[in-house]
Amino acid sequence: MTLSPARVRILVVALLAVSFLGALDHTVVSTSLATIAGDLGALEHMSWIMVGYTLAATVMLPVLGKLGDVVGPRRVFVVSLGLFLVASLACGFAPDLGWLIAARVIQGLGSAGLQLMSQTIIARVTSPRQRPRYMAIIGTAFPVAIVVGPVVGGLITDFWGWSWVFWINVPLGLAALALALVALPRLPGGAHPRFDVPGSLVFTGALVALVLAVTWIGDDALRPAALGCAAVAVIGILALVVIERRAAAPILPPRLFRNPTVLACLGLSLIIGTGLFAIVAYVPTYVQMAYRTSATVSGLVPIATVLGMLVSNLLTGWLVSRSGRYRLYPVLGTGMAAAGLATMAALPAGMPLWVPMAVMAVVGVGTGSFMNIIFAVVQSAASREDLGAVTATTNLVRQIGSAVGTAVIGGIVGFGVAAALPAGLDAATLAPAAARAATPAVQGEIAVAYHDVFAPVFLGLAAVYAFGFVIALLLPAGRLSDEMPASAPVSTPDSVRPRRREHV
Repeated sequence: MTLSPARVRILVVALLAVSFLGALDHTVVSTSLATIAGDLGALEHMSWIMVGYTLAATVMLPVLGKLGDVVGPRRVFVVSLGLFLVASLACGFAPDLGWLIAARVIQGLGSAGLQLMSQTIIARVTSPRQRPRYMAIIGTAFPVAIVVGPVVGGLITDFWGWSWVFWINVPLGLAALALALVALPRLPGGAHPRFDVPGSLVFTGALVALVLAVTWIGDDALRPAALGCAAVAVIGILALVVIERRAAAPILPPRLFRNPTVLACLGLSLIIGTGLFAIVAYVPTYVQMAYRTSATVSGLVPIATVLGMLVSNLLTGWLVSRSGRYRLYPVLGTGMAAAGLATMAALPAGMPLWVPMAVMAVVGVGTGSFMNIIFAVVQSAASREDLGAVTATTNLVRQIGSAVGTAVIGGIVGFGVAAALPAGLDAATLAPAAARAATPAVQGEIAVAYHDVFAPVFLGLAAVYAFGFVIALLLPAGRLSDEMPASAPVSTPDSVRPRRREHV
C-alpha cells in the first residue's frame, strides 16, 4: 500500500512514540523497583516485577507476529496499545504484589505487540529501500530510553510517587494512538486463515520454561526448579519441531529457516542480544568498582556507548536507504565492536575514565551500524504473508540472546568476584558506596579484583562479536529494491533490480 510522504512521516512519528513508550517503561520501572516492592511489602520478590514483564514480552512475540499476518498488523497494534494503557493504569493502582505482577504481564504483552507491529507496519507501507531509514528512526527509542529512563524514573518516584511511573504512559499513549489512527491505513491480513493453536501453546510453554530456567539458574535454592524447566524446554522444542512440520500454517514457518539471508540476520540478532544487553547491564558496576567512581559518573560509560549506537544507527539507515547496499555495515560493525571489547579486556587498571568511554563508544558505533538494518534486510527476504512471523522471530532471537547472555555473565561475575575479593569482604553485601568508604589499599584490591574478573568477560564478548563478523561475511550480498512489497520476496540481485531511485 502506497502512502503519501506526509502521511508516512506522521505514521513514523506515531510509531516512534509508542516504541519509545514501551522501551522507556522498562528502564523507568527498573529505577523504582526497590521503592515499589518496599511499599507493597515484598522486597524479596521484587524481581518478579521485571521478570513477569519480560517473560510476557518475549514468549508472545511469535504468536503476535502470526496474528498480525492473519488479521492485519493494524488491529494487533491498536489492541496492544489498548492493553498496554489499561495495564499501566492497573499497575499504578496495585494494592499488592500479585496484582502488580499480573498487570505487568499484560503490560509486557502489550509492549511486545507495539514493538513488533511498529516494525511490521513499516514493512507493509514502505519499499525495502525506504525501510532502513524509517527503521533507524524508530530504533532510536531503545538507546534513548536507556539513557533517559533511569533518570526519569528516579525523578517521578521522588516527586510524584511510584504510581506515576505507570500512569505517565496513559496521556502519552493516547496521543500516540490518535496520531496512529489518523496515519495508519487498514492493512489487510488473511495470509493464513487457520491459526496454529497447538504450535502456539507448545511454543509458549517451552519458551516460558526456558526463560525461567535462565532466570533461576543462578539461585542455589531455585536451581533444581531451573533444571526441571530446562528439561521441559528441551522436550517442548523437540515437540514443536514435529508440530510445525505438520501444521498447515505454522507459527514459525520452516521455509524461513531455509533462506540464507534470514538465517544470517537471525544470527546477527542473536549477537546483539547476547553482547549489547550484557554490556548495558554490567558495565556501570564494573566502572564503579574498577575505576572507583560514583553511580552518576559510572553512567558516562554506557552513555558514551549509547550515543555511539544512536549516531551510527541513524547514519547507516540513511546510507542504506540511499544505495540499497547493506552487507558492508554488519561486517564493519561486528568487527569494530569485537575490536573495542578486546581493547576493554586489555586495558590496565587505573586508566583515566575517558579511555573506557572512548573504547565503549566504538563498541556502540559498531553495534548501532547494523542493529536495525537487519530488520529491513530480513523482511526483504520474506514474502508479505510472512512479514509478521519473520519480524517476530528476529526479535525473539534477540530477546533469548539477551536473557541467556545476561544470566551467564551475571553468574561468571558473581562467582569470580566472590573468589577474587580479599579476605573479610563479602561480594553479596559489598555495595559501591561501601567500597569507596574503604581504605585506599582495600579500594585498590577491590578494583584489581573487578578488573581481573571482567577482563575475560570482555574477551568473551569480543569473541561473540567476532563470531558475528563471520556471520556477517556469510550474509548474501544484494541490494534492497525500491518497489513496494508484493506477495513475492522483494530483495533482488543486481542483475534484475530496478534502476530508478526512490525519492520519497
